[in-house]
Amino acid sequence: MPPFRAPRGTRDLLPTERSAFRRLEAVAADLARRYGYREIETPMFEEAAVFERGVGAVTDVIEKELFRIAHRSDEGESWALRPEPTAGIVRAYIQHGMQTWPQPVKLTMTGPMFRYDRPQAGRYRQFWQFDIEAIGDPGPAIDAEIIELGRSFYRLAGLDEVEILLNSIGDAACRPAYIAALTAYYAPHADRLPAIERERLHKNPLRLLDSKDPAMAELNAGAPRITDQLCDACQAHFTAVRGHLAVLGIVYRLEPALVRGLDYYTRTAFEFYIPGRQGQQQALGGGGRYDGLAGLLGGRPTPGIGFGLGLDRIVLALQAKGALESSEAASVAVVVGADPADTATRLRVATDLRAAGIAARADLSRRKLGKQLESAAKERVHFVVIIGDELADGNVQLKDLDAGSQQLVPLADLARKLASGDKSHRHGVGESQGPAGRS
Repeated sequence: MPPFRAPRGTRDLLPTERSAFRRLEAVAADLARRYGYREIETPMFEEAAVFERGVGAVTDVIEKELFRIAHRSDEGESWALRPEPTAGIVRAYIQHGMQTWPQPVKLTMTGPMFRYDRPQAGRYRQFWQFDIEAIGDPGPAIDAEIIELGRSFYRLAGLDEVEILLNSIGDAACRPAYIAALTAYYAPHADRLPAIERERLHKNPLRLLDSKDPAMAELNAGAPRITDQLCDACQAHFTAVRGHLAVLGIVYRLEPALVRGLDYYTRTAFEFYIPGRQGQQQALGGGGRYDGLAGLLGGRPTPGIGFGLGLDRIVLALQAKGALESSEAASVAVVVGADPADTATRLRVATDLRAAGIAARADLSRRKLGKQLESAAKERVHFVVIIGDELADGNVQLKDLDAGSQQLVPLADLARKLASGDKSHRHGVGESQGPAGRS
């Protein structure tokens, strides 16, 4: 066993998995651009109060998951790694006066988040999210658009079967009465509640619906539904959201117990699941409306809605269905040579190709040509440039490993030929007409 390993709850993203993440990041960036979202990057750590005020003190994130940073000296601040992106983005919205920009301000970010939680399958202490935030639009149309954006992302990622769960959790006008109804419902059963849920009954009864304890399932099934107690404004908003989803042809399932785990949510709440894999630990991602968050963080009241979609769980889901694409080769071509000792010429040709925009690697070993070709084939590159006696006349041999063909190419045309051949391979059509198969 090696003396050092990745910290518990984290892992190394090896090239195949990192390639999958890079593909998802590219899909996310292109989709966000098409929907009018601009990139933002916030620090990986913030003052802990940003999360404590925004996320809520009586949440798992703050009670046991916040990854706090120890100071070398007392600077009068308390910092924590970001457990989710929304609070930091809203903090940036307030700090930089984005209230004066044309509204809504539509922002996107993809990056690592951190939660100091007991590691479980698919639940890491460092994880990656694709985040979307639309700040300054009270909805309901933007709610439906963001839910549709999330569904589109999963489909482009390769998960067509994702199910959408939807709920409304009211707002400051109607939620207090609902919380009172919840308290009245759970109070007679207090002795049946697990210790942590008994404490939540007095601090934040809404969190009981979000309980991950199997012992709560039967009790929660009979709990009052918030959708039965929405005020007129929240009911009208929820009805309008559902109407917009119907226009878009979005299929969803109403889930009255869906309250999300963070205190800043109001009204619309939604999550994405693989059918048959439900429960908080199985959510691929989710989001909702947070109309009161800007006020909690010191700004003027500003509506907002967004989502955070976990890239880690998408990769795991793709792996489970055998749909995770294998990583591409790092290079388009490998430059090899008939003279094992002539590494300088191979290096020069590869350098010229890279200057022309071609991803090329020079085999700088002193192995025989056969071994160099064998290594290139294992690397899964499409082309091998073979330097031999033809170089004296300004030519090299270009071998297409997929087509099994080989042709003499002037060195001056090599970069153009490789660029054209690489484009053909990416579209699934070999440029050369040699016999099929990889030699």
